[in-house]
Amino acid sequence: MMDEERKELIMQVEGMTCASCVKAVTRAVQRLDPDAEVAVDLAHGRATIRTTAQSLEVADALNKAGYEATAMTL
Repeated sequence: MMDEERKELIMQVEGMTCASCVKAVTRAVQRLDPDAEVAVDLAHGRATIRTTAQSLEVADALNKAGYEATAMTL
């Protein structure tokens, strides 16, 4: 069985201010996809995520974690 293809999502994430926010965002994404790669840019309020999850699933997970997240890429 082939793995689902990973795609790169760029998410705008409001409310991230510090290193613990970065950890919380990473944890929220990795609950959806344990193998996801998450790179957070605090200065610009963005997260670049390589995952098999859909952008709406990721946004929903981040919103539930207390951040306002919207997909910049589909």
